[in-house]
Amino acid sequence: MEQIKWFDRKFNFETEQNIFPSIIERLSGTPIRLEEKLKSIPSTILEDRINNTWSIKENVGHLIDLEPLWTGRLEDVINNQLELRIADLLNIKTDLANHNDTPIENLLSSFREIRQHTVSLLKSIDEETVFKSSLHPRLKIPMRTMDIFLFVAEHDDHHLARITEIVKIINKKV
Repeated sequence: MEQIKWFDRKFNFETEQNIFPSIIERLSGTPIRLEEKLKSIPSTILEDRINNTWSIKENVGHLIDLEPLWTGRLEDVINNQLELRIADLLNIKTDLANHNDTPIENLLSSFREIRQHTVSLLKSIDEETVFKSSLHPRLKIPMRTMDIFLFVAEHDDHHLARITEIVKIINKKV
């Protein structure tokens, strides 16, 4: 089954219920799910690129590369910025980072560390901040802190699913 491209996704953040604790739980679990997923993947395919798309290592590295954007957007909301900071839509940081040259253990450790920092920040905010919002610069919709980090959790899952897809494609070639 083919996954929709990230930039083609549409988002609907209409819930008035506070689901933020569940979102934090999901975000804190991503490093564990990623580590578990990679245990069963042969190291020989971690750097393979399919049709000039990112390898498994580059997908992991991309999650690391974006974490400062997520924490920066939290700062934007806290500081009452009208619009969230802009993402690098070309993902130049990931393309230039040479994540394939980094041992997978280091990538996983870096992601775990940087995500733990993000989760720590999220656990420290109050309920008022959970419902504060700023405009998302690409989607042009207001996003509350809760929505931003649901978006992040969806982005995590998008890349976990992509890793699964890469493995399936490579296994079909063998």
